[in-house]
This record gives sequence, C-alpha cells and structure tokens, in this order.
Amino acid sequence: MTDAHPEQPVLASARLRLRPFVPGDAPGLARLCADRAVAETTLRIPHPYTLDHAEAFLASLPEAWAAGQEAVFAQTLRDGGDLVGAIGLKLEPEHLRAELGYWVGVPYWGRGYATEAVRAVAGWAFLDLGLGRLYAHVMGGNAASERVLLKAGFSREGLLRRHVRRWGRTVDCPLFGLLKDEFGRAAPHPTSEQREEASPAARLQNPKLDYDD
Repeated sequence: MTDAHPEQPVLASARLRLRPFVPGDAPGLARLCADRAVAETTLRIPHPYTLDHAEAFLASLPEAWAAGQEAVFAQTLRDGGDLVGAIGLKLEPEHLRAELGYWVGVPYWGRGYATEAVRAVAGWAFLDLGLGRLYAHVMGGNAASERVLLKAGFSREGLLRRHVRRWGRTVDCPLFGLLKDEFGRAAPHPTSEQREEASPAARLQNPKLDYDD
C-alpha cells in the first residue's frame, strides 16, 4: 500500500474483531452463506452459494478498497476467531456518506453481534473517515434487522416502495439513517486496533459486501 491507499484497519468491540477478509476465509464464508435464511434477505448473495462464489467475492475486495469504493470487514469473535458474518460500507465520499450493509450467520443470530458490529463500523466511519451520514436499506419483513439498526442509534426515515426485486418478489424497503452528531448519543465509541494517520480527505479516497440487512 502507498500513502494514498493505507491498509484497511482492524476494529475491535467488546466481543468482536472486525478485520479484512483473507483468502483462507473462503470455506467458512461459503458455509455461512449457503444457508437460505441468509441469502433470502440479501440482494447479492446467490443461492445456492458455493466455495467458488466465496473465493470470487474475496478476490474482489482488495481492489474495491484500493479504489476507495467499499470497505468490507469479516466479523470474527475475539475469543477463538470464529467467522460470524460480514459488514461493510459502500462509500460515497463526495457526499460524506456511506451505505451500510451486513449479515450474520444463522448459528450466531440472537446474540447481539450485528448491533455490536454496526456500532463499531459507525464509529470508524464518523471518527476516522470523517463521514457525516450512514444509511441502510432493510428488505421488507426483516424485523430483526430493523431492530439492529434502531438499537445502534439509526432512525427510520421512510419507506422505499417496491424498491427491489428478489426471487420473483418485488418488496418494499424501509430506509434508516444515522448522522454523525447523533452517534455519540446512540452508543459508546468503539476502539480501533489500527488508525491511519492520513487526513480525513485522504481517508475518504481510500476506503464489497452484501448490502442487506
């Protein structure tokens, strides 16, 4: 990496370590994404999901990061390192905003990991990248994901009617948003294991994921 493209950071929360994906994550990624329950509330995770899908996805991530388009993190447990899911930002630096996307593997549902990861990434986006707004779409009917965003401090801002088509169905998508000046009131700031020393303007040039709920 040059100074213009620093390494993607590693973020830490109470129970999670959010790190860049590596090629060795492919089998675990394929195993979690193969569950239809994960794929059915996303737009970019195919079903069935194979090892080839996982390897192709992981191979695309370094270029997306270097181009300043997306930053994707593997959600892993700090105790043991097991892969839990993924979370990332699709960056829109010209507007000082990013779209948040995440998913958690079925064996880890109901434990609060998604909310914890959202808070950690939000802290990085606002405090390190200098963004002013995050937003996320939830596919209609995914009440669990709506709760995650609300617990993380997001507000429901509206409803995008008949916004996406998935598996033959056209569904509505509730829209959620969080502003930088709201974040401090929503949750404790996360810690970061790595912080680049680049200026906010440079950081915005440096930072893929399934932007689901």
